[in-house]
Amino acid sequence: MQRRSFLKNTLLGTGSLALATGVGATVNHLSASKGKTFNLDYAPHDGMFSTSGGKDFIDQIKYMHDLGFRSIEDNGMANRSVEQQTKIGDTLAKLGMRMGVFVVPKGGNGANTLAAKKKEHVDIFLEGCRTSVEVAKRCNAKWVTVVPGDFDKSLPIAIQTANVVEALRRGAEIVEPHGIVMVLEPLSDTPDLFLRTSTQTYEICKAVNSPSCKILYDAYHLQKNEGNLIKNLELCWDEIPYIQVGDNPGRKEPTTGEINYKNVFKFLYEKGYKGIIGMEHGISAQGKEGEERLVKAYREVDSFV
Repeated sequence: MQRRSFLKNTLLGTGSLALATGVGATVNHLSASKGKTFNLDYAPHDGMFSTSGGKDFIDQIKYMHDLGFRSIEDNGMANRSVEQQTKIGDTLAKLGMRMGVFVVPKGGNGANTLAAKKKEHVDIFLEGCRTSVEVAKRCNAKWVTVVPGDFDKSLPIAIQTANVVEALRRGAEIVEPHGIVMVLEPLSDTPDLFLRTSTQTYEICKAVNSPSCKILYDAYHLQKNEGNLIKNLELCWDEIPYIQVGDNPGRKEPTTGEINYKNVFKFLYEKGYKGIIGMEHGISAQGKEGEERLVKAYREVDSFV
């Protein structure tokens, strides 16, 4: 399933999941948090505040700002019209907000794998990098998500790795002059995906050897694939400029699963992390109630100081 579709479908879901005990049964009104920023920079997605903020993404962005958020993410930004991209960028600039990641268009997470060293796959990826440069200029983005694709099981893993590194070096040559950073995301969606762990991604980034090829550390996926979040963050720290979150199981907001996000965020804060933390997850309830729980959850896990 494509990322944008996952988030849309999850945010519009039944909302029948039980409340996590960390959030509690009593929910404060969103207005209680308006104007107060967070200790870290969390970035909501389109649809997360569509009940309270309106269906239009621009209106939602303004509402997110009122709630204290200072960044957004939009995986499908490259699929929006030029007019929409520009309008979003202008709105963020006026509000003093940052644009988080969008996904480099290459046909899907597993598609057109760079591990195979097929010219047609690499060409699609490189064209996606060129497109992303233009999109990033319109919406003021600095980071773009790259998923190399599936394994090519006909090739030894070392050869696949070398193929991925070679393709990423060529991609970095396109985006680096524009100050854009490709962030590679290990995923847990299927066992067929080539990029699986933080340390594997670290090795690839070191081999690419470019300031424009780094790690997107998604704690939801990496909790599933490897666990030991804080230890692996520490090991790979010098290659991590970008983080995403979602609790596990369920991929909903923090406090709905097993991950102790207050400790993870405290670690990031004490490390001096100034990057964006993308809220790439669903919401545990529908409508205004779910939106209130979402803000309350982030206030809770952000209260580590």
